[in-house]
Amino acid sequence: MSCQQNTAQNEEYPFTNDLINETSPYLLQHAHNPVNWRPWNDDVFEEATKDDKLVIISIGYSSCHWCHVMEEETFEDEKVAEIMNRDFISIKVDREERPDVDQVYMTAVQLMTGNGGWPLNVIVLPNGKPMYGGTYHTNEQWTSVLQKIHQLYKDNPQKANEYAEKVAQGIKDVNLIVPTEKTNDLSVTAINEGLSKWKSDWDLEWGGNVGREKFMLPGQLEFLLDEATIANDSTSLSFVKTTLDQMARGGIYDHVAGGFYRYSTDPKWHIPHFEKMLYDNAQLASLYAKAYTIFKKPAYKKISMETLAFLKKEMKNVDGGYFAAIDADSEGEEGKYYVWTEEELEHIIQKDYSLFKKYYSIDSSKKMEGGKIVLYQSLEDETFIKEHQTTQKHLGDLKASWRANLLEVRKNRVKPNIDDKIIVSWNALLINGYVDAYKAFGTDEYLNEAKSIYNAIIESAYLDDQLIHSYKKGSKRSKGFLEDYVFMANASINLYTASMDPRHLEFAQKLIKTTLIQFKDDSSDFYRFTADESLIAKIIKNDDGVIPSPNAVLANSLFLLGHIEYNRDYMANAKAMLLAMQPYLKDGIRSYTHWASLQLKMTYPYYEIAVVGDKAYVLRKELQQKFLANTLIVASTQESNLPLFKGRYVSDGTYIYVCKDNTCKLPVENIEDALEQLHGF
Repeated sequence: MSCQQNTAQNEEYPFTNDLINETSPYLLQHAHNPVNWRPWNDDVFEEATKDDKLVIISIGYSSCHWCHVMEEETFEDEKVAEIMNRDFISIKVDREERPDVDQVYMTAVQLMTGNGGWPLNVIVLPNGKPMYGGTYHTNEQWTSVLQKIHQLYKDNPQKANEYAEKVAQGIKDVNLIVPTEKTNDLSVTAINEGLSKWKSDWDLEWGGNVGREKFMLPGQLEFLLDEATIANDSTSLSFVKTTLDQMARGGIYDHVAGGFYRYSTDPKWHIPHFEKMLYDNAQLASLYAKAYTIFKKPAYKKISMETLAFLKKEMKNVDGGYFAAIDADSEGEEGKYYVWTEEELEHIIQKDYSLFKKYYSIDSSKKMEGGKIVLYQSLEDETFIKEHQTTQKHLGDLKASWRANLLEVRKNRVKPNIDDKIIVSWNALLINGYVDAYKAFGTDEYLNEAKSIYNAIIESAYLDDQLIHSYKKGSKRSKGFLEDYVFMANASINLYTASMDPRHLEFAQKLIKTTLIQFKDDSSDFYRFTADESLIAKIIKNDDGVIPSPNAVLANSLFLLGHIEYNRDYMANAKAMLLAMQPYLKDGIRSYTHWASLQLKMTYPYYEIAVVGDKAYVLRKELQQKFLANTLIVASTQESNLPLFKGRYVSDGTYIYVCKDNTCKLPVENIEDALEQLHGF
């Protein structure tokens, strides 16, 4: 249905467009704009070609603050809509539903402008090749852009086509990994060179990478935990600890309900951008759980457990999957649900307000507009207890009381909207979050929840041996992308190592086989982001962003399966991919830390520990609560034909086999002896 006034279906709205038939919360937010928005489909470009019209592609997501601002200022303006409807065909895209479209046009905008972000607004030729790209525009800026681009295309279509062709070629070039002169050798040199350059960008006081804004990047910190442990790198270990501490105490963490916001708007992690994303919290739950196994710091365990509790309470679907995101805004104001005034706090906190003010740094807090306060801790609990001559129990009781009172007040506030899509790749990250928490803390509830998410994905998103990317009730089902297959395979391998259920391993093997067939790029060692080749350029996603590179996760999974199955082809495949990434590790390792993690596995000794016998579950659980970098731990309570177990099961005992490079030590029966073998190999 095109934009029209007083439709019978939506009498309360003056305008309704084709987005009304979609299920994406982001698209539905724009369904009553005066702009004739259309959802992404091939018919639009056929129509544009027929009518010789430029196409506007506007990309965003439901929890994006500046997407909301541009909608209110610009896309709800009837004068702007008149220009867009007359001179262009306009498409709205939910980047979380179509990350492939987003990747292509984000690359275009970065090539054209040097940076990118959301909302992402691109004007393209009828063939989809971009003429213009940018992010947020004011009403005046957008109106000017529309008029100038339309006039340029009308007056000089040849020039417009030549420029668009160059940008399209640029996108192809960006996604091309040029083969370098290869050797068969991998060494730690690339990691050491890359780290040496990266370390100059570390903020050693506040943690994270130096910058006016800071994103939490769990993959970077997990790599550094491994590297610090394997290479005995105290500088890296100290940097990770500082970052973990500052994030946990900062305003980037919700000290009332748990869970992390999306990023910090300042270098000290004090004032966040208030979206809560599933992918951030899933990876951070993993990170803090793993960090706990190294540092044994109770605060890390608390953060991981509170983050998972928040996700389960606020973002879990009744069918077992987890929602994508919680909006930053409520009642048209960013962060309104989460922030406080000092008058409110003084009224709410009934027990020892003076101590509360000191604990959450109220007097020294960087205030938001209108004097609004984001809670953060300036001191560790242990330091605070000493300085204020209190006890751990007294402070713990006070904190529980404070949180309960603050939560009660929040209940009466208008909640931010939830984007209720279930995204397969992000849920796979959360399976890992629960599995890693289970391994670190031994809490069976976490393993059960990981299985629950796994089963929900199998039930709702795996049809006819194919994954879909996202779903919700009544939604259209789009094909899964590379990230869906490889993240889910990786999570299934991780789940297998915790559950010992061979069905989880078999599913991972099945997904990997499908991936190798459907997504292989014929001109390189890598895999395309999408099996569909209808976009203007293929995407080879090798760098990490806020979620890992799917190619790097695939290579790591091939490496793991190579060890579990003794599959030399998988090992060779992973190595070929990694060899092509050597220049990127040397020059920009911070953007390629999942590749760097694989390099650690391939250049330092890598161990396999197989636990076989009736007590395998208990011994495996104890082993996995220790931080053992570069070590695969698997277990079986029954006969198995997998190479690591074959011929090793006996009915009257449980044995631990410690192996390296296809060589195993004599089996032992207790953890201490196994660890001694591991460290003395």
